[in-house]
Amino acid sequence: MIYLTRIEHFNAAHKLFNPKWSEEENEQVFGKCANKNWHGHNYELYITVKGLPDPETGFVYDVKKLSGIIRQHIIEKLDHRNLNEDVGFMKDQLCSTENLAIGIWNELTPHLPPNVQLHCIKLYETPRIYVEYFG
Repeated sequence: MIYLTRIEHFNAAHKLFNPKWSEEENEQVFGKCANKNWHGHNYELYITVKGLPDPETGFVYDVKKLSGIIRQHIIEKLDHRNLNEDVGFMKDQLCSTENLAIGIWNELTPHLPPNVQLHCIKLYETPRIYVEYFG
């Protein structure tokens, strides 16, 4: 099995806020991330797929095609957006990096060919904070 990773970048705003809680509870749990005026991140997204190399190309999957799929189905929906308000697949969810990684996985999976499996979503919120999701 070969693992192939494509790295993409997007900028987005969000806030962490549980509507079932008071503003005080949200601020206690989420701190500055519950700011009513939002805050933003420069996200780094690592998409890792796995499969066996095609005997005719030597590729697990054509990286240009993978990049196009990621850009069309993920980056265009997230880049320079408000994750809480503008992104359909994040509707009615807490916009944590964890939930965003799951959402990206679910959004991307149906667009990959059958011979390529999504292995991992690694999403950096900051240079020191990231999550990994393996489905």
